[in-house]
Amino acid sequence: MKNFALIGVGGYIAPRHLEAIKNTGNNLVASLDKNDSVGILDSFFPKSSFFTEFERFDRYLEKIRHKNGEKVDYVSICSPNYLHDAHCRFALRIGADAICEKPLVLNPWNVDALQELEREYGKKIYSILQLRLHSAITSLKSRIETDTPDKIYDIDLTYITSRGPWYEVSWKGDIKKSGGVTCNIGIHFFDMLLWIFGAAKTSIIHRYDTKGAAGYIELERARVRWYLSLDKNDLPHAAVEKGLPTYRSITIEGEELEFSGGFTELHTISYEGILSGKGFGLSDVRPSIELVSNMRTAPVEKGKGELHPYLEGRK
Repeated sequence: MKNFALIGVGGYIAPRHLEAIKNTGNNLVASLDKNDSVGILDSFFPKSSFFTEFERFDRYLEKIRHKNGEKVDYVSICSPNYLHDAHCRFALRIGADAICEKPLVLNPWNVDALQELEREYGKKIYSILQLRLHSAITSLKSRIETDTPDKIYDIDLTYITSRGPWYEVSWKGDIKKSGGVTCNIGIHFFDMLLWIFGAAKTSIIHRYDTKGAAGYIELERARVRWYLSLDKNDLPHAAVEKGLPTYRSITIEGEELEFSGGFTELHTISYEGILSGKGFGLSDVRPSIELVSNMRTAPVEKGKGELHPYLEGRK
């Protein structure tokens, strides 16, 4: 049994990590969150210590390590994006491996610094890239690998997940803290596309603001028109009629890739891989981090590349 600590236990994605720790037969020693509405702990680890101040959390982990020999093996990180880098560093300093939610960091030079620390401390930093474990995605990758090697695919990616006024007030609405829409809600999709279709050769931005972003990417084996939005007014009529707040679509050569289900166990599968030494590390996340980092600083050029149907007024 391995000992875990968790940072950001009051966050949206934390229950998936709590479930994964429990499902893999491990123990949560302590958790941290500045918010104290964390009754979810009672369902998974009712005896786990909880802290709202980082300094006390740090002191507790040091105390049990020295007094009881109760070393923390892994630190799971579900904190806001801009804190991931610092919390990964903390994990390594206390002699633990880190398991971090997406995006691992906001900039590629942060990856460089963390690689140096991995070598210094002899520990690993893992990232949750659950789409790479989804059965529909792995099947697609296998199909592409066995298809004609020089075939270039035409892809449309559309992801609309409506968010209320709270979003822009929170850290998620601050591009310096979240990395912007492409980083906060798009990075899993970009990582998946890079993983399957190869490195990015060209990236053009057609829209980039606090509510959404759109653009065109040429990968080694794909041409991708993409559109991300937080605006419920962008939801297609069919989704509105069904009362659905989210619309997710990827079409490849006009064929819809269905992967709306099958997400509930992916964090547990991710943890199983990490515990067996097969998790996704820093080299795996670098391509998508580089891509979204460049998107933040790229000029908006509507006259270049192929426009997504939404930008042409077709929903």
